Amino acid sequence: MKVANNWNRARNNDAALPAFVTTRVERYYRERVQQTWAGGNIMRGRIPGSDALQLSSNDYLSIARHPEIIDAVCASMRAEGNGILMSGVFLHGDDCPQLQLENRFAAYMHAPAGVLCQSGYAANTGLIQSIANDKTPVYIDMMAHASLWEGIRSAGARAISFLHNDVDHLEQRIQRNGPGVVIVDSVYSTSGSIAPLAAIADLCAEHDCVFVVDESHSLGTHGLHGAGLVVELGLTDRVHFRTASLAKAFAGRAGFVACSERFHEYFKFEALPAIFSSTLLPHEVAGFAATLDVIERDDWRRMRLASNAHYLRMRLTELGYNLNGSEAQIIALEAGPEQQTIVLRDALEARGIFGSIFCAPATAQNRSIVRFSVNAALSDQELERIVEVCDEIRDEVDMWNWPSTRRLATRGASRMRVRQAQPAVGMAMEAVLA
Repeated sequence: MKVANNWNRARNNDAALPAFVTTRVERYYRERVQQTWAGGNIMRGRIPGSDALQLSSNDYLSIARHPEIIDAVCASMRAEGNGILMSGVFLHGDDCPQLQLENRFAAYMHAPAGVLCQSGYAANTGLIQSIANDKTPVYIDMMAHASLWEGIRSAGARAISFLHNDVDHLEQRIQRNGPGVVIVDSVYSTSGSIAPLAAIADLCAEHDCVFVVDESHSLGTHGLHGAGLVVELGLTDRVHFRTASLAKAFAGRAGFVACSERFHEYFKFEALPAIFSSTLLPHEVAGFAATLDVIERDDWRRMRLASNAHYLRMRLTELGYNLNGSEAQIIALEAGPEQQTIVLRDALEARGIFGSIFCAPATAQNRSIVRFSVNAALSDQELERIVEVCDEIRDEVDMWNWPSTRRLATRGASRMRVRQAQPAVGMAMEAVLA
């Protein structure tokens, strides 16, 4: 009772906010909560039951409960507690565990050096701050992660977007605006599409641009022992910087910047998130060291993940879902308007399938999705259950009339027209050559 009274007193004593703040808050409740979500919340559906399939976790390799990692974390906490809390700029010495871990990650990613950050967000914002300014054009894929856009904004640089995975459009932008920084995700978090890294690397070399690749959704899941797509494609000497959130396949809470040895110290003393954030805690460092052991060793996890993702993409495509070019473990069902996405969410959750909701500003307006994050632990029976549910709900959620479905049908019709026209085009060319 006393706690409740204190809470009510605290609420009643809230400082009154000026109009320029309250107007924004009220607009959210009026336009999104009431008008768009009918008084509910698109992110808050049912509570998963014990038999639910949860496809919202980024723990792609299913290692969050791995006993080796848990034992390493617990041993560190008992031995060192939370350690000495201070900014990372003060770390030095060959026996420093965090610096040793930085060297391990750099070697793992086939990079000369690297920096551990508090998060992938801090890694991206800090990197862009330290390489761009108000005179730098920064070319960014329109679907790149929000942290990369925020890095451009905080650097005061010019953001010049290009169409998703469109190398020709990127080249047009560079020719018009000059050399700068090119930023892409290797695997895009909302669609699972993969960037044409080799073609973009060629373009950056030709036009003297810095190339930055966010490998958050490919580190651990792609490449030799999970070293990422840049390593898999042999582009380590053509990509200047790689960043990654370690909250995905590494199932922890940190970020990493792979860079040159000379840039390593520069970043720590120039990037604001590096200067003004505390170091990782000792048990986090110990946990990541054990996680890296597991991920490097257990290639079977990557193989199972790739197999599961391929099977689910194939079956959902057969059912008529437009997966927007997914080639990875991220599979998105794009219902479109947020009201329709709520219908999709409810239909899935009523049958025990729980994905992640993505809507504006994480997606474009009216292109919201339910995202399935596939993991290595999904059994054949569980995969089949997902397929059966997605089959069963197609009419209920009006899948055939989703904008994404209509786009897929339009593309299919266009390809058919092209195939039908090819013989005529060939004969016309033969006549010209004759």
